[in-house]
Amino acid sequence: MAKSDNAAQPRTLLGVLKQTVNWYPSTLSGEERKLLFKVDVSLLVFLCLFFFLKMLDQTNINNAYVSGLKEDLNLEGNELNYLIICYNVPYVIFQIPGTLLLSRPKYTRWVLPALEILWAVLTFAQSRVTNINQLYALRVLIGMTEAPAFTGVHYVLGSWYGGSELFQRAGTWFICQPLGSMVSGYLQAAAHSNLNGVHGLEGWRWLFIVDGIFTLPVALIGFLIFPGLPESPKVFFFTDRDIELAKERNERNKISETAKITWGSFKRTLSTWHVYVFSACFTAMILSVYPTVYMSLWLKAEGYSVSQINKLPTGVNGIQIASSLIGTAVAAVYPAWTVVTFTTIFAVFGSICMIVWEIPTSLKFVAWYCFGTTAVQSPLLYSIANQFIKNDAEKRAIVMGSMMTISYAFNAWAPLLIYPTAGEYGAPQWKKGWPTALALFIVQWLLFLLAYVLHNRDEKRKVNERLENNTSTENEVGVIEETFSKST
Repeated sequence: MAKSDNAAQPRTLLGVLKQTVNWYPSTLSGEERKLLFKVDVSLLVFLCLFFFLKMLDQTNINNAYVSGLKEDLNLEGNELNYLIICYNVPYVIFQIPGTLLLSRPKYTRWVLPALEILWAVLTFAQSRVTNINQLYALRVLIGMTEAPAFTGVHYVLGSWYGGSELFQRAGTWFICQPLGSMVSGYLQAAAHSNLNGVHGLEGWRWLFIVDGIFTLPVALIGFLIFPGLPESPKVFFFTDRDIELAKERNERNKISETAKITWGSFKRTLSTWHVYVFSACFTAMILSVYPTVYMSLWLKAEGYSVSQINKLPTGVNGIQIASSLIGTAVAAVYPAWTVVTFTTIFAVFGSICMIVWEIPTSLKFVAWYCFGTTAVQSPLLYSIANQFIKNDAEKRAIVMGSMMTISYAFNAWAPLLIYPTAGEYGAPQWKKGWPTALALFIVQWLLFLLAYVLHNRDEKRKVNERLENNTSTENEVGVIEETFSKST
């Protein structure tokens, strides 16, 4: 039996830094450490590659736009916003159905690898478009097939890992988002310099081709090693004892991973605060960071070269990677709201700089890079949702699907009003957009704190009810109170 998770937690700065690499603590049995290693090699490796390619695809449309696509397709005005909307709308519609599909053990193993094949085909197709309408259609199809890529993965992670394990793995998985953005920038710069004109194709077209070439092998790897859920048909290198131990761990951590959705599940979910607070928090988070990924538009407006436009924003991605790794390690020891508070301060500073606008160029670079620190907030929010609702698989699937659905429902139209590409209030100064972003950074921070307050209230109520009914053993009450004290 593993020791209490809290007993193993380092409380010093050095201990926190060690936590980033100590994934298999001695407090776990040798058998359990071996299982965790197998799960990491199969589940986490595939999911990281999978998410990396998704972010590569999502970012390459922006990099292609500033690297020749706009001029070659004779685009003017808000076409970039429309391309994003074409992706976001189907992404919203298929979010909950896709997550629910992944929550069914007999399908989970095959869904993501099969979608990877479709993404490869659609990515190749983007390299051959001749007008904007074709690109709109392809972005719609990509949005449909990518719907389970984010929320569904968080659901799968929460079905194998608990406690500090989940924070560490979620943070490592999430760094593939800025890593994909970073690599996309360098790939586009390389394609523009070395492949532009090869076989009569522009450099931005080669970016899509290279992405597609990367995607196919990952899909094949997924069919071989992706384990799905603990109750899915087991992969060849998992033993019966491995699966049994995984289920024992979930029982010990009170994690339910099998969701059988009924109307009662929706009714039960809608009667609690989780779906409303978490969805509102993630919506504010998504809308607040929207302009922070468009550093390339500012660089283009300032007259930087194509190579600089593609490479300089990768500094933000580097900070995002560090933020995700260090922030999730800290959140495995201290309450996650402390990390969110710290990174929100950087976001507020960056937003104020952008609102003022007429500042030295060097300070503006600092402001753009400050936004990179907020990358950790997304995996923290989803990990907290996973933890707070871990004993109800149906509710967990609905809440996590709703978080993405509702946020992208707003993200499908709000940026047109708040962050237009062209016009007096357009990019990159966004005279209305940056003040709105500042307000949203503060709102999402307050909602994150509210989730903690409400959860702690619920945990206190459970302890009091069990004591009053005399239904808890001394050990059960101790575990509940220990969990409560850690979260505060």
